[in-house]
Amino acid sequence: MAEHEPTSEQLAQIAAENEEDEHSVNYRPPAQKTIEEIQALDQDDESLRKYKEALLGPVPSTVDPTAPNVVVTKLTLVCADAPGPLQLDLTGELEKFKKESFSLKEGVEYRIKISFLVNKEIVSGLKYQQQTFRKGVRLDKTNYMVGSYGPRKDEYEFLTPVEEAPKGLLARACYNMKSVFTDDDKTNHLSWEWNLNISKEWKN
Repeated sequence: MAEHEPTSEQLAQIAAENEEDEHSVNYRPPAQKTIEEIQALDQDDESLRKYKEALLGPVPSTVDPTAPNVVVTKLTLVCADAPGPLQLDLTGELEKFKKESFSLKEGVEYRIKISFLVNKEIVSGLKYQQQTFRKGVRLDKTNYMVGSYGPRKDEYEFLTPVEEAPKGLLARACYNMKSVFTDDDKTNHLSWEWNLNISKEWKN
């Protein structure tokens, strides 16, 4: 039996239901300070020094000066029902992900986890933006506030709220996802595309 494809009108309706209002917010990012400047402040205050040390964590002692300040390393679909790991290594060739796809069983709950490094300076207002397309029609656009982070040796991890994979005959399809990791200064730390296939059952 041929699969029932939604009409252009149905896709437009889905997109309209998911469209978010773009509100302007009177928000100004704080003045940027280097990690050295912050550590040098109030050196005579032992309690404040220890607080900043606990807040910032162990700072990398040697960092390649040519390395980017923020490096996005992995995207993981966290799903307790998945038969195996669902992970993209974002440190290599990104173009290949346009030809591959994750598979999720319809109706399962999952979260997206972004892993990233901050190497040299504090970065303010990190954001993760995700757009969902089907047959070239944008169905959804979501912005997640990740937060502000200081440099450290270990990776940070950001988890989106729990989402439910769409279900039903019309929802079973391959969706094109466009992801962007940016910050208050509108620095594009990484942009990548990937595919999410919603199917009736789990696939390898």
